Amino acid sequence: MKKILLIMVLMIGSAFVFSGCEDDVYVMKPDHTPPSRPKGIYSITADRAVYIFWEENDEKDFAEYRVYRKTDPESNIYYHLATIDTSAYIDHNVKNGNTYYYVVTAIDYDGNESDFSDRVQDTPRPEDFHWTLYDRFYKPSSSGFSFSGPEVLNWDDYYTDIYLEYDTDLETFFLCVANDQTDIQDFGYTKSLDDVDWAPAEGWSKVGWVEVITGHSYIVWTADDNYAKLRISEIVDNTRLTFDWAYQIDPGNQELAPRPSHSDNYLRVAVKKSK
Repeated sequence: MKKILLIMVLMIGSAFVFSGCEDDVYVMKPDHTPPSRPKGIYSITADRAVYIFWEENDEKDFAEYRVYRKTDPESNIYYHLATIDTSAYIDHNVKNGNTYYYVVTAIDYDGNESDFSDRVQDTPRPEDFHWTLYDRFYKPSSSGFSFSGPEVLNWDDYYTDIYLEYDTDLETFFLCVANDQTDIQDFGYTKSLDDVDWAPAEGWSKVGWVEVITGHSYIVWTADDNYAKLRISEIVDNTRLTFDWAYQIDPGNQELAPRPSHSDNYLRVAVKKSK
């Protein structure tokens, strides 16, 4: 005669006891072991946004991530920003020029939370596209540019950082610094403005000007100790050109826009899911 197995689930304290026929007893203990803390965290500087990425957790009981932020570097208190299931997060609740500090934790299905990841910090900065500068001899009032404005100014205005000049003999444009406390250098050809991720310590022009080449990016170190970058998108004619730019408001900060190490396709998916 077949025995009828009766399973009784009894909650005793925090443990589950399974009782069957004869002397079979199975005990399933609760999981109190947290997952590994997230690794490889890094950020991307953006305009009024900070992009945060880290390595994916591949543990079987992994459930989700929690993202935390603080604004005081000396404080031990982080505030919860979001709970997500992707290894990417965009913080849009930021102001350009302010520095933010982030950590991430991992959560398993039992609610155990890992230790904080390494801390990453970022200072979002402004950027814009399709601005126009004119040759200073053709239209002097629109030949200078101030990154801190940002605005187009007269080539010799007090706040001008750089200005544009066309050499009729060489038939070439030159970007010139507006004062001897400002430096400029040619970073070379780039596919986009984002290809410039860090302002180098050396390589500044010794003459205070650089030749303008379409598709080249240039780095500027202003008199106020701020770093900026611009890319020439088009030389329209011998009177003007168009350019894109980004400006790091945080003085002395050489970070302009670190590039991600993930594939472009992964970034598009992860960022979309994190919104």
